[in-house]
Amino acid sequence: MENLLKQMSPITLAEMGSVKLMNRTDTKFVTTMPRLLQLLQMAQQDYYVQDIDGQRNMLYDTTYFDTDTFAMYREHQYGHAGRQKIRFRTYVSSNLQFMEIKTKNNHGRTKKKRIEVSDMNLDDMVKRNFIDDKLHFDVDTLMPHMHNYFHRVTLVNKAKTERLTIDTQLEFNNMITGKSKNMGQLVVVELKRDGLVPSPVLEMLRLLHIHPHGFSKYCMGAAMTNDRLPINRFKVKLRDVEKILALEK
Repeated sequence: MENLLKQMSPITLAEMGSVKLMNRTDTKFVTTMPRLLQLLQMAQQDYYVQDIDGQRNMLYDTTYFDTDTFAMYREHQYGHAGRQKIRFRTYVSSNLQFMEIKTKNNHGRTKKKRIEVSDMNLDDMVKRNFIDDKLHFDVDTLMPHMHNYFHRVTLVNKAKTERLTIDTQLEFNNMITGKSKNMGQLVVVELKRDGLVPSPVLEMLRLLHIHPHGFSKYCMGAAMTNDRLPINRFKVKLRDVEKILALEK
């Protein structure tokens, strides 16, 4: 993968700022490393790769918080509109950390609000005020539940109308049960694009038989590492992930 990424034209973080995506739609796909290599080969001429100080495959470190009753997980499990998640994400290469709150509305659109932070201490008044303003859960009920690592590559099409994030080497560590899950060859791809413009990668994905597949890192990781949580809504997705991985064995 590193060799394929080196062959792609770079785009800087500053240049990425021009990719506004004002009418954005998000679509996730799940595949494996062998098919990802095929996808990167096909995308060489149509996409830039984000390059930050010579790095093109960045390590991300994320901790998800939830209430003491797993209310955010349960909202997603039961398909509630207006569901939310709160996480602390560290961009390891730049040592920047943000607290982020994501809200999915009843039209399927996701909005993300974030502030830069230096730790995960929720007693800090700046964080508490931000949570009180953006999150519909009481800050005093929140606790860390799920920790994950992954590496991310970000591609931008030459027309700068879409971004493609590619997550590999996923590992989940459940902070409640102590269980861990390494996802091995699994790859999660997310296409973020302006809804009215054509996307070069959609045809590539179709040719490779890589189909849309929802994958919430928090919820899937929690379902795989905590036997006490309900998983009815996730059963099909969990089986699909097992089948995708089995195909490459």
